[in-house]
Amino acid sequence: IDTDQPLEPPSEFIIKVQDINDNPPQFVEGPYRASVPEMSQVGTSVTRVTATDADDPVYGNSAKLVYSILEGQPYFSIDPNTAIIKIALHGMDREMREEYLVVIQAKDMGGHMGGLSGTTTVTVTLTDVNDNPPKFSKSLYEFVIPEDLGIGKQGGKVKANDRDIGDNAKSTYNIIDGDEKDIFEITTDAQTQEGILQLKKPLDFETKKSYTLKVEAANIRFDPNNGGPFKDTATVKIAVEDSDEPPVFSKPTFVLQVDENAPINKVIGTVTARDPDVTGSLVRYFIDRHTDLERQFNINVDDGEITLAKPLDRETDLWHNITVTATEISRAIVAIRVLDINDNAPEFATEYEAFLCENGKPGQVIQTVSAVDKDDPIQGHYFEYRLIPEMLNNPNFTIKNNGDNSISVLAKHDTFRRQKQEMYFLPIIVTDNGNPPMSSTNTLTIRVCGCSREGIVQSCNVEAYVLPIGLSMGALIAILACIVLLLVIVVLFVTLRRHKNKPLIIKDDEDVRENIIRYDDEGGGEEDTEAFDIATLQNPDGINGYLPRKDIKPDLQFMPRQSGGPNGVDVDEFINVRLHEADNDPTAPPYDSIQIYGYEGRGSIAGSLSSLETASSDSDQNYDYLREWGPRFRRLGELYSVGESDKET
Repeated sequence: IDTDQPLEPPSEFIIKVQDINDNPPQFVEGPYRASVPEMSQVGTSVTRVTATDADDPVYGNSAKLVYSILEGQPYFSIDPNTAIIKIALHGMDREMREEYLVVIQAKDMGGHMGGLSGTTTVTVTLTDVNDNPPKFSKSLYEFVIPEDLGIGKQGGKVKANDRDIGDNAKSTYNIIDGDEKDIFEITTDAQTQEGILQLKKPLDFETKKSYTLKVEAANIRFDPNNGGPFKDTATVKIAVEDSDEPPVFSKPTFVLQVDENAPINKVIGTVTARDPDVTGSLVRYFIDRHTDLERQFNINVDDGEITLAKPLDRETDLWHNITVTATEISRAIVAIRVLDINDNAPEFATEYEAFLCENGKPGQVIQTVSAVDKDDPIQGHYFEYRLIPEMLNNPNFTIKNNGDNSISVLAKHDTFRRQKQEMYFLPIIVTDNGNPPMSSTNTLTIRVCGCSREGIVQSCNVEAYVLPIGLSMGALIAILACIVLLLVIVVLFVTLRRHKNKPLIIKDDEDVRENIIRYDDEGGGEEDTEAFDIATLQNPDGINGYLPRKDIKPDLQFMPRQSGGPNGVDVDEFINVRLHEADNDPTAPPYDSIQIYGYEGRGSIAGSLSSLETASSDSDQNYDYLREWGPRFRRLGELYSVGESDKET
């Protein structure tokens, strides 16, 4: 009975999956970047890397990792268990190499064979420490400073270079010797790290012409543990340049006295001034007339002597205050430049004459044209080219701007002929960019010439017109040379033909041979009527089935036919008669050509190969031996064998 009740109570099974080493270690946080100060001691910690393994860390060594360095030795090392990367080489200098790439490997199974591995990269950057002192690029600097340089103005620059970077490379400059009078000072440019030499007091060339200073550059920051001193010195020599100083009066103010009744031109007093420059130029004196509007006094320009020009009245003016100017006598060259205006029109750079080939192609560049202008504008020249209005629809030529103040003249078609027109004139307007713009019309002469296939001009002469079909002199000479060569070939051919037709053996009365036969030539057939020799048809009849050779004397004489010469006889009738006789004579070869092929040389093993002679015979000859002669006669043997089999059938 089906009661749907369980036969036994349910059972519980616990299945434990045992891990195997099927997961390699992985660096989840890689690749890494780390930094460490340069010149760090061996063993200094750089960074730590961490790899994870998805296998069971409890069962076996599947998740037991061991770290090692694949790349980066001998600079760095790594602890195989903690994965801490450390400095392994002493004296690692950032100035020599700043960045290192280290490849770290993590391998499970405790690093034993068969374990899986994973890798990551660590980019280690060496940070800068102040381990380099500043260094002047040269030990001696020389400057020339004019004596009239203003206070606080720059007189020169010095610079000390530091291989460090950032604050470790910053320096300060000081004058440590040679400036006893405290005339100079030196400051530091924060941007360029240069020492700027400036004036604190004015210079005087006549007092002192040169100075020698000792300048020191020292780092602002330095670590005593890194050694020292972090400073450098250089010598600065300064030459004072003499400037053209104005004359100097002996006194800033002169007080003179004169009686009011003094006569005209009386000398009142003298003022003196000198030129402080080394040259000691002469001094000239003048009264500033703005201070002596009534022109009461005069002064000698050479010695500064002041005289009375008009009578004085003390009751009117008790004091007269005038200003005297002293100047040097000096000379200067004054150059006056005449400025340019646009008063010249541009024109062609040269008198162009272009040549156009008759066999040229459309769009071919005939001539490149440029222009010149006698003016000299500040912004430079720019020329505009155009055809005159009457030539805008010119069917023969056009122009193209090259973008460099030049144009190219192009042909529009290829049908130019000297017989039609020898020369063309193309007017071109050239305009400049001046204000106002100037322009001129220039004419380009274009000659039509005969050229070679390569486009080389051969002839542009007028005499070339009379040559046949417009050929140039070179082409005509080539044609004449070809004609002469052909005539020589024809003469040689005729000579050889005549020599060939002459018999090589002298005929006698019994010799029926008339020609020397060439057996290596194939007959021309019925269409070969050239050089047909009627005497060839006058061949003696063959008897007893024997065909005589024409190149040997026959053993048997044959009965001659009734021969009739062509003299006085119709040639057509004569040929028809001979043709009828030849067709009815089984022993006669088919004389349908000037050549005769019906003979086989005597002594031949094969005998005669002619099928014409044996076509009507009842010979039982077997032609199987032809197949044994080789592939050249195999086909011939098959033909004769087929003929024999057909005859038997």
